[in-house]
Amino acid sequence: MTTSPSLTAARELLAEFPVVDGHNDLPYALREQVDYDLDARDIAQDQSAHLHTDLARLRAGGVGAQYWSVYVRSDLPDAVPATLEQIDCVQRLIERHPAELRAALTAADMEAARAEGRIASLMGAEGGHSIACSLGTLRGLYALGVRYMTLTHNDNVPWADSATDEPGVGGLSAFGREVVREMNRLGMLVDLSHVAATTMRAALDTTTAPVIFSHSSARALCDHPRNVPDDVLERLPANGGMAMVTFVPKFVLQAAVDWTAAADANMSEHGFHHLDMSPEAMKVQRAFEERNPRPAATAATVADHLDHMREVAGVDHIGIGGDFDGIAFTPHGLEDVASYPNLIAELLDRGWSRTDLAKLTWQNAVRVLSAAEDVSREQSALRGPSRARVEELDG
Repeated sequence: MTTSPSLTAARELLAEFPVVDGHNDLPYALREQVDYDLDARDIAQDQSAHLHTDLARLRAGGVGAQYWSVYVRSDLPDAVPATLEQIDCVQRLIERHPAELRAALTAADMEAARAEGRIASLMGAEGGHSIACSLGTLRGLYALGVRYMTLTHNDNVPWADSATDEPGVGGLSAFGREVVREMNRLGMLVDLSHVAATTMRAALDTTTAPVIFSHSSARALCDHPRNVPDDVLERLPANGGMAMVTFVPKFVLQAAVDWTAAADANMSEHGFHHLDMSPEAMKVQRAFEERNPRPAATAATVADHLDHMREVAGVDHIGIGGDFDGIAFTPHGLEDVASYPNLIAELLDRGWSRTDLAKLTWQNAVRVLSAAEDVSREQSALRGPSRARVEELDG
């Protein structure tokens, strides 16, 4: 099989400027599939029968840094200890594979890992439910290495509205704004994926540090509430932040939105949560897909979103957040973590320059974390840890 010149050029570029991916749910997949038995899902071995991710495919995909999501479901009564288990999983993965993975807490760590030929491993908490309305818990997660927190997941938290829940506080409450300020002081990136557009705007009004969207696409191209409206994308240059395009078919292809609603209803009818990726649940999903062929997103579909996001926000404010191992279905050509070169090749074919692609894959994400660190130093010199409580600020 011959390799296209664009694919060869994509791999050459990624060898120098590897992908910083904003969101991979491998730790949660390990929780669900094998209860964190890392021998049963040894990522040093081929895991293509079970996972989107293993070490060889990360290498093949040109991944140089990964934000591992330490996600837990928002309906768990014990979200904080479950989040700690997720953090422990990431730490164990790094300890288990020291030649391939390096723990990264700073932008300098990311660059050091790249120089060493290792994959910088960072962590992001997916949902403010993981701090249980406690700024002390937020600081604890930061101390354990968490470098971004998504303010909500699919459900509201008491202080912030989710994109996929009914409006609660109209964006951010007073305590929610204090959460953002404390994240700025710590140097923890404010992640606005999953939040309502009102929350996005309130966070941008509050923050003094760059924000990220760890895995979101453009609402102008796919009208799903999980995506970013143009007016918010337009604010990223002044903020300094970035939106990292996701590969989730129902967030990138309009035809997939209605299909997904029907598939989710089918899961509920069979007694499964729509995010359940257990073998039993996936059997139900696949049976539904056989009866109702899924609209097919492709690498070109994702590239359309990047074209739009570059036009609206600018090339300095975009990145990649695939959401691998957190999704049941993937676009054609973006099946797993080995497939990033296919997206880069598509962008090369569209005339993206090497300079622009280096920003997309590596430079923007490193710059944003470095800028958050700068803000942290400034804020820490002005004030100490916040002692605010949700009961006091929100009544």
